Amino acid sequence: MNEPNALPPQRQRGRGIYLLPNLFTTSALLAGFYSLIAAHNGQFESAAISIIVAMVLDGFDGRVARMTNTTTAFGAEYDSMADMVSFGAAPAFLMYAWSLSSLPAAEYGQLGWVVCFVYCGCCGLRLARFNVQVGVADKRFFQGLACPSAAAVLASFVWVSEEMGRTGEQLIILSFLLTLFCGLLMVSTFMYYSFKDLGESRKVPFAMLLGLLLLLVTTAVDPPKMILIASVLYASAGPSYALFRWVRKRSRRNQSI
Repeated sequence: MNEPNALPPQRQRGRGIYLLPNLFTTSALLAGFYSLIAAHNGQFESAAISIIVAMVLDGFDGRVARMTNTTTAFGAEYDSMADMVSFGAAPAFLMYAWSLSSLPAAEYGQLGWVVCFVYCGCCGLRLARFNVQVGVADKRFFQGLACPSAAAVLASFVWVSEEMGRTGEQLIILSFLLTLFCGLLMVSTFMYYSFKDLGESRKVPFAMLLGLLLLLVTTAVDPPKMILIASVLYASAGPSYALFRWVRKRSRRNQSI
């Protein structure tokens, strides 16, 4: 006999609704995996574009999950595993296959794969730190450069270089420094704006809408160069802001003396 005050059993949500955000994550993982295959086959421009595609797809899965109220622990872990492939292993292997494997074997042969591993390892550390800070840190800001942004710097650099007819061997020093710096920026304590609060309000300022329109138009004119410029500017924003705060703090200290 049922108790009179017993609550009716809640209807469980069907699992099919979780397909949409995980589909975006799987698509991003596929793009990252294809980048590895393309880089192995010497198709470096296709490999770089695949990483950019993975970055775009990765930007949708979390937002779709929040919009459809289907955020789960499984989705978060799956997204991290996909990010490790698409923005950790794929860019590292791309830089090694395209450029850093050309280092003179007798003198610097080991440095090529070592710096690529440093980048890949920093990506893993960045993802682990992000996962443990979810719900604690301010979601408006990232601590350290986000993995997709670091991967975008390397991928767009290869993309632009290939379009300009420059080989990885010609740009080997710049490739080495760029790979190392992007890896270190991911595990740094520099603060980066996350842009996660832009879609929370239904009302968007007209200036922001106009800015997004101009950004799309300028990117469509020359996608590889514009993506490279935007990603480099964003990557340098963290150290630049930290330097600005240090200078301002020091000037205030001098004024108070």
